[in-house]
Amino acid sequence: MILNDSYTHGGDVYRHRVELDFSANVNPLGTPPEVAAAVAAAARDMSAYPDPCCGALREKLARACGAAAGDILCGNGAAELIFQFVSALRPRRALLPVPSFSEYEAALDAVGCGIEFFPLRREEGFALSGSVLECITPETDVLMLCSPNNPTGVCVPPALLEAVLARCRETGTWLFLDECFLELTDDGAAESLIPLLRPGDRVLLLRAFTKLYGLAGARLGWAVCRCRALTDAMCRLVQPWNVSSLAQAAGEAALECGDFVARTRALVAEEKAFLQARLSALGVAFLPGRANFLMLSGVPGLCEALLERGILIRSCANYRGLGPGDCRIAVRTRPENLRLLEAMEDVLRHA
Repeated sequence: MILNDSYTHGGDVYRHRVELDFSANVNPLGTPPEVAAAVAAAARDMSAYPDPCCGALREKLARACGAAAGDILCGNGAAELIFQFVSALRPRRALLPVPSFSEYEAALDAVGCGIEFFPLRREEGFALSGSVLECITPETDVLMLCSPNNPTGVCVPPALLEAVLARCRETGTWLFLDECFLELTDDGAAESLIPLLRPGDRVLLLRAFTKLYGLAGARLGWAVCRCRALTDAMCRLVQPWNVSSLAQAAGEAALECGDFVARTRALVAEEKAFLQARLSALGVAFLPGRANFLMLSGVPGLCEALLERGILIRSCANYRGLGPGDCRIAVRTRPENLRLLEAMEDVLRHA
């Protein structure tokens, strides 16, 4: 629970008067009807405790991603798994490319870990460069990566990712790889690192149901790790029944929604291309990332001006390496995207 005004993520529609929320990168199609029906059915038996092991869900996840059920952990959202991982590992030195998701730094700070920041350069499109390999040393306890990265949407090229994995194996460095947005890219499944993992690898891959299946309110994340010592340590740190029976039912049902996933990817691809074309016509600079969002730059005051018009977008001013002129917009449906573009045109006209 947040007790003050320090909340710094998207989706904060509770403290603002918002008609359209472009700040949270959640599926524009919302929650699949089959998932909502499964949650409603599970709600009829809320007097029973949930499965503390998430057994059925982990078995379904194993079949879906090609991992063993024993290598899968489920959590109360991806954020819980980030803090759980760091708390179990208790690293002394971390390597963290920035800008990136703020909860990595928060989790590392919580255990007193020293952080070496690896700046991603604007002039290079915020892409991770091969020089990161030189920064991974035997003194680096953990490298934390996000691909596609948040808020840039930029993926780590597969060849570089494999080189990073090889270097981490060589130095004994843990690799934390957040793939939460990967399934929203056209061929994300083919780029996952899951098939390359070996028994005992010091790697944890993070995923979530939040974005792809519109389940931000249910809080359901999962991870793959083939190092039993680490997964055992993580399990000892979490409270029992951390994943509700409603969230487990939602996850199981979501994994049956293959058509929904295909429709989502098609919609995101079409609408992102539409947004990019219209933003170019407006003269607004953006990063052509591969996720279901776009990072914009060069328009100071845009967040505040749009909020006055009832539209919430994500300010990126609090990300390391970014500033007041940087922001992020989700890719949504055509009517919603048109309203956003009309509002942006109005803002620029009166700037």
